[in-house]
Amino acid sequence: MKPILAAALLLPVLAGGAPVVPANDFPTVARVEYVLECMNNHGGKQETLYQCACVIDRVGAQLAYDDYVTMSAALRYQTLEGPRGAEFRDPPGVKTMAAKYKAIQAEAAKACMLR
Repeated sequence: MKPILAAALLLPVLAGGAPVVPANDFPTVARVEYVLECMNNHGGKQETLYQCACVIDRVGAQLAYDDYVTMSAALRYQTLEGPRGAEFRDPPGVKTMAAKYKAIQAEAAKACMLR
């Protein structure tokens, strides 16, 4: 990803915080991908299906999809090394954005009784 593109993706979130969030604007495929990854991260057990679905529903209620994509990428790629990772580590506010997403996700997991 080019630095200008990364900055353009991060700018709306960094500029004024979270905008008014439209309810349920996450595409079905994004929700399914999240649930499958969540289930895999929690032992791959069927029992976690509802809990993981609950988490993404709660995250979706707090964030617009575009903000979710930006914030979750910021968190996911914080540990990426080298120049490619610099786009996710170095711009001002990226760590704050990643921490905010992590807190939203943790709060949702707690509410959904996902360990």
